[in-house]
Amino acid sequence: MTNEITKFDDIIDSRDVIARLDELADRDDLSEDEQNEIVLLESLKRQGEDYAPDWERGAQLVRDSYFKNYAQVFGEVCGIIDENAKWPHTCIDWDKAAYELRMDYTAIEFGDVTYWIR
Repeated sequence: MTNEITKFDDIIDSRDVIARLDELADRDDLSEDEQNEIVLLESLKRQGEDYAPDWERGAQLVRDSYFKNYAQVFGEVCGIIDENAKWPHTCIDWDKAAYELRMDYTAIEFGDVTYWIR
């Protein structure tokens, strides 16, 4: 059984959306909440497919309120920022860095929450 995907998740993997939709499609006894979940996930999937060429292979959707943290982690994972480094890395304007990184992403809506995808 796959995990429910909610608008409270900081990061959503498109493969999880696909798996959850497949799981729900295989069931006949869907609750009203699950039927509503399908509507939201189908909308998310359509938007994601429009803007992320890697949707089927795995694209990350990043919650707007988490994007600054995502930019910091992204910088560390890519080796751009050494997480153990001191100055000048401790002086980075992460709001500005996140803003500039977000330029490569497209906003899509999941319910009433904005997520960023590329």
